[in-house]
Amino acid sequence: MSSSPTVRGRMHPGFDEILTPDALAFLARLDGEFAGRRADLLAQRRAQSRRINRGADLDFSLEEIAAREDDSWSVAPIAPGLADRRVELVAPVTRSHVEHAMASNASTWLADLEDATAPTWFNLVDGQIVLRDAVRAYAARPQITRPTLIMRPRAWHLCEKHITIDGRPISATLVDFGLYFFHNAKALIEAGYGPYFYLPKIESGAEARLWNDIFNAAQDALDIPRGTVRATVLIETLPAAFAMEEILFELREHASGLNAGRWDYIFSYVRTFAHRGDEYVLPDRERITMTTPFMRTFTDLLVATAHKRGTHAIAAPAANNPTVQDEERRHRALNVVHAEKEREAEEGFDGSWVAHPAMVDTVMSAFTHVLGDKLDQIEVKRTPRHDAHALVSLEGTMQTTSLHGVRSNVSVALQYLAAWIDGQGAVAIGNYMEDAATTEICRAQLWQWMHHSTQLAEGPQVSRALLERLIDEEMIKLKRGADADIQLRLDEAREVLERSALTDELPGFFTNYAYVRFLLDEGLRMPRGIDAEDLRQSEKVAGDAA
Repeated sequence: MSSSPTVRGRMHPGFDEILTPDALAFLARLDGEFAGRRADLLAQRRAQSRRINRGADLDFSLEEIAAREDDSWSVAPIAPGLADRRVELVAPVTRSHVEHAMASNASTWLADLEDATAPTWFNLVDGQIVLRDAVRAYAARPQITRPTLIMRPRAWHLCEKHITIDGRPISATLVDFGLYFFHNAKALIEAGYGPYFYLPKIESGAEARLWNDIFNAAQDALDIPRGTVRATVLIETLPAAFAMEEILFELREHASGLNAGRWDYIFSYVRTFAHRGDEYVLPDRERITMTTPFMRTFTDLLVATAHKRGTHAIAAPAANNPTVQDEERRHRALNVVHAEKEREAEEGFDGSWVAHPAMVDTVMSAFTHVLGDKLDQIEVKRTPRHDAHALVSLEGTMQTTSLHGVRSNVSVALQYLAAWIDGQGAVAIGNYMEDAATTEICRAQLWQWMHHSTQLAEGPQVSRALLERLIDEEMIKLKRGADADIQLRLDEAREVLERSALTDELPGFFTNYAYVRFLLDEGLRMPRGIDAEDLRQSEKVAGDAA
């Protein structure tokens, strides 16, 4: 039996309504039962990464083969409120964003505690307060038609250092899921919905099995019938693309779909093959589209797999931010998005994410144009193509890297990281909404190009000296006219970028360093100057100790 959790974060007004003794006891119960398995699975991830670095290839596992060759199973029936998935609006969990999401014309909205939320202690607990109030609004006025609420917790590799048990930080995943489920599951059911989740950054069927067991334990603890929970899985890691059928099989009692997580998937590709050859070096970020051959192979497999097992296939996000453009450019951008989403609907997808409320009507129109009066096309069955080589090969992809692409990655990363350190998780930069996933691509590509001395279209090779010069130049541009606070955040952003992109080895995630360096409450933060290897080892020890 786990000890009682210790709350080490500051108790702001209202936090005691979320961090109640009963809720903390519920977290302790989940931690006691599942923390060890989480640590084991993270160790398995590290072991697989080492094998791939040494030259092993990704392939479909024996479990995946067994699951896909068994035609006798399908996932759970569609749950209340999840029949229409044509447009899903992703929203940070702040009161204003939640109000806009609930008032939108989206089919569902994703309350995102992961990539669209900077994981400050205030953001995360206040987000739970906001979600509790939103759920009560659904229950109080059931006659109002609103998009269905789905919550995304943080991923397995993250810890919540403001809550500890016996001095050990609790899994951030269990904190986010546990607090939300404890306070809202029964109210959601009474409102005619249910506790619905998006599961981020899964890498294997074993990780899906862990989630399924957590759902069962949580439902049993609150006397909720098993199978009430529904979970849509983000296929946003390269290993997960080789385990989609196995993942659905493990979650079949609770599964509600697969989502093509475009940005994290591209980041995972770079991260997976970080220490392999030039044949895995990706081009400029803007050149990697959903029609790029290896991405098209991935999405075709996802759609076929989801529909084979009777569930939704959700397309990658439309990340455009149309509000900052003049009218002509705005309409041009919306037309491009409309055409892209029509293409995805024709390829079999049942809906798509959008990153801004102003995109909802455009994407809804595109899917309705293809689907007509149907809400989905799950009945359209296609044979999955299990081609391991095509999932990873860059054949047919123009591997062109330009100075503009490198500079753009530097600028976006600096701007986003400065905002992230300041507590913002979703940031409008140029014509796009950027989040943690897009920034992970930016810094991982910088590392990859430097590590492989990639030759630019303009002639020179990418080197540490070149990246340092570009960082200097972009810092000057971004600081020009900025106030002292913004300049300080940019300096801090530079520190994070250099530690996550200019190192000998590619750090798994920028958040591991940035979180403990800048986002913890005073007294818990890591002092400046800690060695990156010390940080990696401390995170590994914390995970193993779980």
